[in-house]
Amino acid sequence: MIHLGDDTDPAGGIRSELLLRPVHGGNAFEETVQRLLQTIRLGLIAPGERLPAERELAAMLAVSRDTLRDALASLGEAGYLVSRRGRYGGTFVTDELPTTGPALDADGEPVPPRQFSTAELDDALILREVLEVGAARQAASRPLSTADREALWASLGDCAAATDDDYRRLDSRLHLTIGELAGSNSLVPLLAEVRMRVNELLDSIPSLGPNIAHSNRQHEQIVMAILTGNPEAAALAMTEHLVGTALLLRGFLE
Repeated sequence: MIHLGDDTDPAGGIRSELLLRPVHGGNAFEETVQRLLQTIRLGLIAPGERLPAERELAAMLAVSRDTLRDALASLGEAGYLVSRRGRYGGTFVTDELPTTGPALDADGEPVPPRQFSTAELDDALILREVLEVGAARQAASRPLSTADREALWASLGDCAAATDDDYRRLDSRLHLTIGELAGSNSLVPLLAEVRMRVNELLDSIPSLGPNIAHSNRQHEQIVMAILTGNPEAAALAMTEHLVGTALLLRGFLE
């Protein structure tokens, strides 16, 4: 296992603005809530971190200040955000994100977990492989700045050291960081969309300790291939990593 230094960016390098892009259509409030939730749940703005200033955030999302305030207030009521006053105040992601318990029906009885069709599973896994293998290959093909390397290294370290509660978020952040290093701003939102779908699938199966340890070793191989500029090794390591996840999902869900 490689040693991970402590002098890296704790935010993991991925830029939250890649998902906080202008909303479209006539459902500005709903889409604003969706974009903010996606950014929080995928860990682009981590628990305890501050959101951009209200004026800046409204401009990023291309919505009115009133729409943004309504969205922020709604997410505050739902337990995702908290407002703090004072010189260092602002809107922050809560230190502990809400946990989603089992859904209940009208009689208060638990609703059975959603069943995923083979077609849904195939679609998510194929799309993920196309996007993430290509992202790893492209990231390894590009000259990376010192800041890029430190961000990737930090994200790897955070994922390797993650607790069970934080692992999914930090795993998502590592994969999105690799996507960002591919050099296409349009790629990261696509990766985020498919990651949300994959996380929903993963939430339906048990978390297995040996699989987490194996995934961390594979993460290390992917990152080292990117840092040493070996595109084919990066693509192969990412393919093997995704195949492992796909095998578990198919085993539990098909």
